[in-house]
Amino acid sequence: MTSALFSPIKIRDLQLDNRIAVSPMCQYSADDGSANEWHLTHLGMLANSGAGLLVVEATHVERIGRITPGCLGLYSDENESALARVIAHCRRVGTAKLGIQLAHAGRKASSQRPWEGGLGLKPDQGAWETIAPSPVAFGAAWPAPRTMTRADIERVRDAFVAAARRATRIGFDEVELHMAHGYLLHSFMSPISNHRTDDYGGSFENRMRLPLEVARAVREVLPRGMPLGARITGSDWTEGGLTPDDAVAIAKSLKSAGIDFVCVSSGGIAADTKITLGPGYQTPFAEKVKRETGIPTRAVGLIAGAKQAEAIIAEGRADMVALARAFLDDPHWAWHAARALGADVKRPPQYARAAPALWPGAAY
Repeated sequence: MTSALFSPIKIRDLQLDNRIAVSPMCQYSADDGSANEWHLTHLGMLANSGAGLLVVEATHVERIGRITPGCLGLYSDENESALARVIAHCRRVGTAKLGIQLAHAGRKASSQRPWEGGLGLKPDQGAWETIAPSPVAFGAAWPAPRTMTRADIERVRDAFVAAARRATRIGFDEVELHMAHGYLLHSFMSPISNHRTDDYGGSFENRMRLPLEVARAVREVLPRGMPLGARITGSDWTEGGLTPDDAVAIAKSLKSAGIDFVCVSSGGIAADTKITLGPGYQTPFAEKVKRETGIPTRAVGLIAGAKQAEAIIAEGRADMVALARAFLDDPHWAWHAARALGADVKRPPQYARAAPALWPGAAY
C-alpha cells in the first residue's frame, strides 16, 4: 500500500518528505520575545517527530504585537540571535524542514498567559496599549484598542518585512503569515472588527488591503525559491462575519499576491464566539478553498488519527495536514502513523534501532 499522507510534496523549491506539518503552537515562554532553553528542548524534540515540516509558533513582528509577555518575537537583534541558536540546534539534531509563522496580535495583544487566566492584562500587570483597525475590544475583559493611523499601518507592514528578512538570515525553509484567529491581519479582513471608513475598511477589497500589502512586501524580500504561506480563517462563526465563501475570495486574492499555500483555520474574531467542534471540523473549509481556487491547502483542527489524516489527503480534501496537540501528546506521532499506514519516516541514526525493521517490539 502506498500512503498518500507519506507521499512527498514540493512547494516552490522546498521539497517535503511527507504531507504532515507540526502546527505552530504558542509556548508563552520567551524572554522579551527571545527564545530560550524551553524552545531549544521543545523544538528540538519536534524536529524528530517524523513530520515533514515543523512550524515555529506565532512569532511577533513588534513588541506591542505579542499576545502575552511570554510570546516569541523577531523584532530585535537579540530575538534573532536567540532564535538562530535554536534553529541551528534543530538542524543538527532533527530531520524536519523548518518554517516560521510571523504574526501581530493586534487587539488580542497584552493578554495573560493561558495558565494565568488568558484575559486582558490589567495596568498593574504590565498591560500595554494595543492597536487595531477600529476601537472595538476583543471582549469584555480587554480594553478597546487604539485605532491605527496610516503611520501605524506602514510601520506594521515594514515590521513584517523586517521580520521576514531576519527569518531568511536565520535559515528557515519557509515563512507563513498569521491572518487568522482574530489577530491583526484577520481583524482587518473581518467586518466584525473593522469599522473603518477609509481605504482600509468598508468593502472586501479595502479590508483586504493591508493583508495584501503585507503579503506582497514579504514576498518581495524572500528568496525566489522560498515558499510563503498564510493561515486564513474559514469562518468567523458569527453572524455578519467572514464565511467559507469569503475564505475562497481571500485565498484567491492572496494567491495573486504571491502566497503559495494557505492553512485554513477558523474562529477567534471575538471572545464570545461559539464554535461547533468535532473531528476534522475545519477540513471542509480547506476542501472548499482547494476546490475553488486551486491553491495548495493545509487542513488543521482536531486531526488526531493516522487514518483520519490519510483520508484527508487521499480523498483530495487538502494537500497537507497540520497537527498541534496530537504532537504534544505524542512527539513521535508521525513515526506511529507511518507504521499504521505501511510507510516510513526519517529518524536520527541514534533512534534507528526503534524502527520496525530492527525492533520486534514495534509490532506490539
